Amino acid sequence: GKHWTVNEVRALIRIWSDKNIQQQLEGTVRNKRIFEQVAARLQKFGIDRDWKQCRTKYKNLKHEYKNVKSAQDAGSTSKSMKFFNELDAIL
Repeated sequence: GKHWTVNEVRALIRIWSDKNIQQQLEGTVRNKRIFEQVAARLQKFGIDRDWKQCRTKYKNLKHEYKNVKSAQDAGSTSKSMKFFNELDAIL
């Protein structure tokens, strides 16, 4: 798919930081319905992404965050990512 812009990722994180969304994501593996909601909310920002794209981006961000976090916990400062602080506040 086409690359996510910084604004698109920020919007995704903003929706993700919603307590309601977080609670739904915590308690489930089959989360298509949640990501359909997320995609619908992105649409309101004028961002056209389907639920699969949202879920994939969510998983990738989470994965990248965990890698950076464990590198930092191990004392390495070389690893970083763009949205670390935003994700750190959520995760």
